Amino acid sequence: MKFTLFLFLFLAFQLHAKPLQVFILAGQSNMQGYAKISTMEHIGMDAATKPMLEAMLGADGKPKVCERVWISSLGSSDAVQTGKLTAGFGATAEKIGPEFTFGIYMEKLTEAPILLIKTAWGGKSLHTDFRPPSAGPYVFHETQLAQLQKQGKDIEKIKADKVTETGAFYRQMIQHVKTVLGDLKQVVPTYHAAEGYELAGFAWFQGWNDMVDSGTYPNRDKPGGYDAYSEVLAHFIRDVRKDLNTPKLPFVIGVLGVGGPTAEYLPEQKRYQATHDHFRAAMAAPAEMPEFQGNVIAIRTETYWDRELTLARAKENEVKEKAKAQKLKPAEEKALVEKLRLETLSERERLVLEKGVSNLEFHYLGSAKILGGIGKGLAEAMVELRKSRP
Repeated sequence: MKFTLFLFLFLAFQLHAKPLQVFILAGQSNMQGYAKISTMEHIGMDAATKPMLEAMLGADGKPKVCERVWISSLGSSDAVQTGKLTAGFGATAEKIGPEFTFGIYMEKLTEAPILLIKTAWGGKSLHTDFRPPSAGPYVFHETQLAQLQKQGKDIEKIKADKVTETGAFYRQMIQHVKTVLGDLKQVVPTYHAAEGYELAGFAWFQGWNDMVDSGTYPNRDKPGGYDAYSEVLAHFIRDVRKDLNTPKLPFVIGVLGVGGPTAEYLPEQKRYQATHDHFRAAMAAPAEMPEFQGNVIAIRTETYWDRELTLARAKENEVKEKAKAQKLKPAEEKALVEKLRLETLSERERLVLEKGVSNLEFHYLGSAKILGGIGKGLAEAMVELRKSRP
């Protein structure tokens, strides 16, 4: 009788057990994540994002520990970081990246156990560091070589170094994914081989180093100036699927959106508008290719930017410039800045800057509100993409 009951329970468990859902998150510093955990408080200062903060916190008011989501992260620490997903898997132990809300919302949107494999390194390019095998070798432009020669650089050494560097982080990424998949119990102690796993999706969030590289993209200020990025990213998607033996792996591209929508740029940002528009279009372009219809989607991370922070920082920068123009001693200048801040910025503006910013613009201001929104957006796009699969 006991054996029969045990067998019944075992079979019932097997019937309802769902394969481990494995998602790969890859990119550079913004995928690492530079938002200090302390900036999470700012999320609750906006009624529109307050529900996201509630999802990010546990019953004790501290960052949530996901009971059904595990993570293996390479690139944000000297050693691989593993464990149940919570805050602290960002660029350093006191920071978060998109992985936190990505995992939280994937847990909400699916009933299966989840594993995130995150491979992210700061300051890496797609044209070289993440360059996939099928894209071929990096090719120098004649104008680029002429400029290097004019600077007195050793051209042959630069070419040799480029060969070594090309694809190095693509290979590390693929190797780490395969290593984790080869021994899943090392990361997910409750994993049972009988339940199996599904390589369920890939999220790509990178771009800064390519966008600012005028050598690789000499016509970046013109339409089509970043076409090479689109081509290499398409190769990247194909090669990831081939190397991981998942031909239709759902792929979400987080389009770089530092600064927010370019139509809302302030006067001092306008000089970057054309370049940013061209690059964002190039990042999104693979999702429109016929071969990727229904299995690749691009989301505009500019939509998660916080304009209130932009406007408050602009006012604060004006204050700093006014104080600097007085050519005072450091202590006197600092005192003047504080005086002008109190006179010029509202209490709300001073508070959102204090609570919401922990880094520079190219790191999405180190804002948990912005990076949290991006992680949530990536998860929601992933779920929609998986639903639409044939």
